[in-house]
Amino acid sequence: MDLLLKGKVAVVTGGSLGIGRAVTEALAAEGVKVAIVARSQSRLDEAAREISAATGGEVLPVAADVSSTEQVGEMMDKVAKHFGRIDILVNGAAHPGGLVRSEIEQADPEGLLEDINIKVVGYMRCAKAAAAHMKRNGYGRIINIGGLTGRGSKQLSGMRNVAVCHMTKVLSDQLGPSGITVNVIHPGVVETPHIHELYEKEARKQGLTAAEVEANYAKATPIRRVLQVNEIADVVLFLASPRSGAITGESLGVDGGITRGIFL
Repeated sequence: MDLLLKGKVAVVTGGSLGIGRAVTEALAAEGVKVAIVARSQSRLDEAAREISAATGGEVLPVAADVSSTEQVGEMMDKVAKHFGRIDILVNGAAHPGGLVRSEIEQADPEGLLEDINIKVVGYMRCAKAAAAHMKRNGYGRIINIGGLTGRGSKQLSGMRNVAVCHMTKVLSDQLGPSGITVNVIHPGVVETPHIHELYEKEARKQGLTAAEVEANYAKATPIRRVLQVNEIADVVLFLASPRSGAITGESLGVDGGITRGIFL
């Protein structure tokens, strides 16, 4: 299927590592011109070179901190000036796993505020700045990367993902008349650079080995394995394409079936 993405322009925040990088590679391979955004210019430059070499696509590295409204605005203007338009925004910049422990006794209010400022308010900053450009073209796709804790969990950091869900629905209502769709994806346990840190942390907590923790995650998933980053990227591709125009305001779990909407 031709996803009709060739020639589109995308901005991917958190685009130099993990899911963001996989999304960037997938978009570039489809002929999308991609601006990748993170705080480290050197890491962005390296990622852009590698992705361009692998896909033949045009990748623009733009350093910006999404906790800064000024930097986000400057970043979007730079992308629009360089490529002439902005069609797609993939919001993925966040602290992996969140900064806040689940136990209220150890919870850090300042860490929670930082989490929300980057992942929730940061997503809103980027959506607001990108939507201004999308409205001029009468077309846009905004895909927010959430997390399964947004569907209810014991983690206090899940508050940020619940807020992203709410924001997604509100923005879909507001931006729909301008031809802009807004959706949120909740990845399951995905093989990313930081996942092994999670395995080690859980292993210490549970008195297991990291390999046993990974095996338990896989066992709890109906497909019996940890997901790969390209499986998240493939879903983002469809939601970023003109083919997905009837889907907006949705909260989609790409999790191998680990969460339940219906209990049998």
